[in-house]
Amino acid sequence: MIEVTLKQIQAWIDCDIDKQFLNQSITGVTIDSRHIERKMLFIPFKGENVDGHKFVKQALNDGAGASFYQKGEAIDESINGPIIWVDDILSALQQLAQAYLRYVNPQVIAVTGSNGKTTTKDMIESVLKPQFKVKKTRGNYNNEIGMPLTILQLDQDTEISILEMGMSGYHEIELLSKIAEPDIAIITNIGESHMQDLGSREGIAQAKFEITLGLKQGGLFIYDGDEPLLKSHVDKLKDVKLTSVGLDNNNTYVCKIDDFATEGIAFSINDTEQYALPILGTHNMKNAAIAIAVGKRLNLDYETIYNNLKQVKLTGMRMEQHISDEGLVVINDAYNASPTSMKAAIDTLSNMSGRKILVLGDVLELGQDSKLMHEEVGSYLSNKGISFLFTYGSEAAYIYDKGQNKVEQAKHFDDKVQLIKYLNGIVQVEDKILIKGSRGMKLEEVVEALI
Repeated sequence: MIEVTLKQIQAWIDCDIDKQFLNQSITGVTIDSRHIERKMLFIPFKGENVDGHKFVKQALNDGAGASFYQKGEAIDESINGPIIWVDDILSALQQLAQAYLRYVNPQVIAVTGSNGKTTTKDMIESVLKPQFKVKKTRGNYNNEIGMPLTILQLDQDTEISILEMGMSGYHEIELLSKIAEPDIAIITNIGESHMQDLGSREGIAQAKFEITLGLKQGGLFIYDGDEPLLKSHVDKLKDVKLTSVGLDNNNTYVCKIDDFATEGIAFSINDTEQYALPILGTHNMKNAAIAIAVGKRLNLDYETIYNNLKQVKLTGMRMEQHISDEGLVVINDAYNASPTSMKAAIDTLSNMSGRKILVLGDVLELGQDSKLMHEEVGSYLSNKGISFLFTYGSEAAYIYDKGQNKVEQAKHFDDKVQLIKYLNGIVQVEDKILIKGSRGMKLEEVVEALI
């Protein structure tokens, strides 16, 4: 984590510090005064309900090494300790993060996309970690506050920084990319997340493509080559190297499934390199191909990449398998959902043996096209060999409407408790159950009731 003197901070960002404190140092950063540790830098954000400036005195008393303070805010004159006066708290945090990142100078890998950001980030870490000192974004620290905090957690000997970049509107990823100045920028795919804010998949593609705006000259851009919405943007890029991944033969890395198994998939790239992935889902083949491309960019050989990828472990609730002693398989993919990722989940379940039970909840934040998009998921169930379809939530009812005649049996629920009760009544050993919905639906509660 960051460990520098206040004199260094003064050289890095626009601020004022009393000269008597310049030789003092800070170690680490927090925005929560309840988590102050000795010598930490406290960042007092002003929220809708709570003004962090009210806790600066207590933070310093609790051992903070220093605190930001926004000029113009009222201050308790009894505060005793180093204050770093800044014009704007958020801007100062971002300036500090950018300066510290340049100071540490790791290879920066920036990842965005509608689906698969975290999975791809986990796979890249798996491919690189045995050979490099790697740090990645933890949890959802992927916005204008979270990403700078992630950067400030880097150790000074970090060699690779994997930064996830999220957004809900235009210019948000542009800001993050310009702070991070990535050596490698990645777009996993273009789905429907944030359709409510951006209006169309074209708008989503434009917003995601902002990740290239901070890409270093000569850097590498890796993207979903099967997505036509990216083509016009890619054609405008200059002075960067390009790698596309996908199923289409025009891609740099042409991916093909070789075998399905309960514990994962086997796939090949360009019909010459074979890989084994201990994770389900054809869509994860593309995510793995991105990680492979990163590994090759950093000069890892085939055998190293192959062995490292076999050891990948994903962040929870992403194609997370639970297998009982009797052979019941419950797949927890309940962290989040989009129509695109739901279709990928249907394909995954379709390729498994035994009775196939699909539990789908609402996809949230789709805006005015929500009904149509849920109906498309229901229609997608045609000829997929799904035994049971169970839906939960007001929007998922549209999946049920279009999908009920495309499976052996279907039932819709408005009550999660009743859904769990019904499932427990019909489940048999060796069934395969896949559960997916938006984060707000909390379908992990269904998983927990079954395992």
